[in-house]
Amino acid sequence: MAKDVWDNILKHGGERKEMDKLKNSGFYKLKFFIRPEEFKNVLKLFEHKQAQFHLTNYAQTKHDQNQVYEAYQAFYQYFAAEEKRNDCHPFFVYSISVASDNESSGFFARNEGVHFPYCGQWAEDELPCILLSFPKGFQINLEDEKGKYYIYEDIRDHKLLTYTFFNEITGSIKKMTKPLRFSAHDADAMKEQKPSVRISHDAIHDLSKSWIFSKYGLVINGK
Repeated sequence: MAKDVWDNILKHGGERKEMDKLKNSGFYKLKFFIRPEEFKNVLKLFEHKQAQFHLTNYAQTKHDQNQVYEAYQAFYQYFAAEEKRNDCHPFFVYSISVASDNESSGFFARNEGVHFPYCGQWAEDELPCILLSFPKGFQINLEDEKGKYYIYEDIRDHKLLTYTFFNEITGSIKKMTKPLRFSAHDADAMKEQKPSVRISHDAIHDLSKSWIFSKYGLVINGK
């Protein structure tokens, strides 16, 4: 076989492997902010899935549902308070393993910030939300004459029960929430912000009275 033909096969074979890595990469995800009482109802859905919640520290500390609820409550209250606390800045980060029949997989939950403008620049503070995510790809380890490599196949072909449960969780959250819409002071006028975050009616009420809304003159749209 001519060298240029072989090189072309290797080149496109390598490109195909890279494309297979990109295919099904990324995450299914939902960003939300709900009251602790509403979050407790979401947690109840995990009770029959043998769910385990682990911190992402070196020790992978395991928390029960009460500890997870308390961590979320502390995170929520920090941002919903009328006065900012300077003695703490709570976070909420967990890896969540779930089991359904003979299938096991997991989700990831962590707090994120929602940027918004203030007088021509980004505000030094951020609005809160929780990002719940589930990988779209299932890693398949392969090997050929050039060595070991991997590709991602559709997670639904390997972890359908977990994918279905993730949709059950996010569906439950979506039913109690709507897209967060608020106006912030941009360089010369109030400008509507449309982050990809969902928020419950009660959380909107709490947040609208919070220190961060007062500090930056934020206004909730479409209450």
